[in-house]
Amino acid sequence: MKREVILTADGSKTIYIQEMDENYHSTNGAFQEAMHVFIQNGIRTRISNDEITVFEMGFGTGLNALLTLVEAVNSNRTINYIGIEAYPVESELIKEINYEKLVDEQFTEYFSMMHSLSWEQKHILHPNFTFQKIHLKIQDYQPLNSSVDLIFFDAFGPKVQKEVWTIDVLKKMHDMLKPNGILVSYCAMGQMKRDLKSLGFKVEGLPGPPGKREMTRAVKL
Repeated sequence: MKREVILTADGSKTIYIQEMDENYHSTNGAFQEAMHVFIQNGIRTRISNDEITVFEMGFGTGLNALLTLVEAVNSNRTINYIGIEAYPVESELIKEINYEKLVDEQFTEYFSMMHSLSWEQKHILHPNFTFQKIHLKIQDYQPLNSSVDLIFFDAFGPKVQKEVWTIDVLKKMHDMLKPNGILVSYCAMGQMKRDLKSLGFKVEGLPGPPGKREMTRAVKL
C-alpha cells in the first residue's frame, strides 16, 4: 500500500493512498476538519465531565490524538485516549507530515512520542492525559461494555472500507459507550445514520467542516 504526504487547503498535511484513491483527512483542510468534527463537536460537548475516556476508530496519523492532548492540557481536564489502528503509518511519513508544527511549542515532543511508544500499553504522557494505541482490526477488538464517553469514528470512507461501516461494528461502538456517550464522525451517509438510529442512538446532522455540508453526532440513549 503506497502512501504519500500531500498538502491540504489550510496548509496542514495529510496522507494519500494511491491504490484506494483515499486521503487520511479532508483535502479542504486536515487541521480544520479535525478541530471541527472531533474537538469542537466532540470533546467540547462533554463539558460536564471532569474526566472522560475517548476511543478513536483509526489512530492513523495521530492528529486527533495530538489535538486531544492539547485540549486536555488547555482545559485542565483528564482525558484517557485509546486509539485502534490495523495498519500503522511508516515513521518516515510521520516525520514528513510534521503535525507538531500545528500546536504550541510545549506540545511538540508529544507527537513523535505517540508514534514511538509501545502498542497495547497505557502510557501517562501528561498528568491530564493517558495514551494507549491498539494494533488490531476493529473486528478483532473486544472492548469492555460502557467503558468510554466519546468515540471518534474516523475510519476511511464507506466506499473504500465498507467492512468498518457495518451495523456489527457500529453495535460494538454502541456497546462500548456509556449511557449518554457520544459518537462523532465526518461521515453523514444515510445508511450509517439509519443503522445508528436502529441501535438506539439519537442522531444529529450538524454543519460539516470546510468543504463538507454535514457531519454526524450520535448520542447513546
